[in-house]
Amino acid sequence: MRKLSVFILLVLCSSAFAQDRLIKPEIYVGVNAGVSESMVIFTPSVSQGLLRGYNGGFVFRYIAEKNVGMQAELNFSQRGWKESSGLYTRQLNYIEIPFMTHIYMGKKNRFFINLGPKVSYLISEKTLINETTNSTLKQQTDPVSNAFDYGLCAGFGLSFNIHGNIIQLDTRGSYSLNDLYPSSPTDYFSDSHNLYFSVNLGWLIKVK
Repeated sequence: MRKLSVFILLVLCSSAFAQDRLIKPEIYVGVNAGVSESMVIFTPSVSQGLLRGYNGGFVFRYIAEKNVGMQAELNFSQRGWKESSGLYTRQLNYIEIPFMTHIYMGKKNRFFINLGPKVSYLISEKTLINETTNSTLKQQTDPVSNAFDYGLCAGFGLSFNIHGNIIQLDTRGSYSLNDLYPSSPTDYFSDSHNLYFSVNLGWLIKVK
């Protein structure tokens, strides 16, 4: 399933780039910031609610084809999980690099879709709530064993050109393809994937 997802994504990106070239490419740089809601898909399952966090960073966008370009970002991203019992919550802090196909419609004001792969690295983790007593549950006692994270992200948004400045609203969902914890047949968890959604406000300027 993971290999199939990556293959489909690569096919979509390749097809999207088969467009007419622009006479003069568009280059944008800027920043974005927003909030996220996250959880971890565990197998065996762990009952959870969504954990709120913050994310934001730098944006680079290059458009050389009609209606299609690419967008790369360098972000700080908060993820984690909040157990439904209310007894345990852990926050995971990542540095994240998405590299996405940027598909847009419109000239001055635009509707856009971003999709592509992302890689992340866990820089710290913090237990926000721990009201358990002598817990033996792995997700409550063990630190994350795999700091490197990779997966897919996709979303859509609106951008508005205001006197040469781009103000945009970007919504996105991201799913990790690797596990936070070991997942061999002898390990407790067979799956432990990050899943999160974000809403960001961005400001970009066009580089002449």
